[in-house]
Amino acid sequence: MQPPPPTPDPWDDLVGRLSDSTALPVGVATRVVEEVLDHFREPVEGFVRRRHRELKAEGLANAGIFDCIAGELSSRPVAAPRLSERQIRRMIYG
Repeated sequence: MQPPPPTPDPWDDLVGRLSDSTALPVGVATRVVEEVLDHFREPVEGFVRRRHRELKAEGLANAGIFDCIAGELSSRPVAAPRLSERQIRRMIYG
């Protein structure tokens, strides 16, 4: 009895398209796709905390930071639930 054929990766089409359209080798295109997927798999709470640190380091005040984070969350490919300023603040400060 032969083992079942391997299950295709759901991202094979994207890797192929990226490789074809950019002339990247398949291995490099695979790493690029994996990196992008990892970026968008970041949990909402982790994203909020990371962006707060980054924006604070740029010198922005919290009021502007909270608005910026709320806007960024709503524009992600798979949008996070709409968070109030209070919810964002609680994620950051507990």
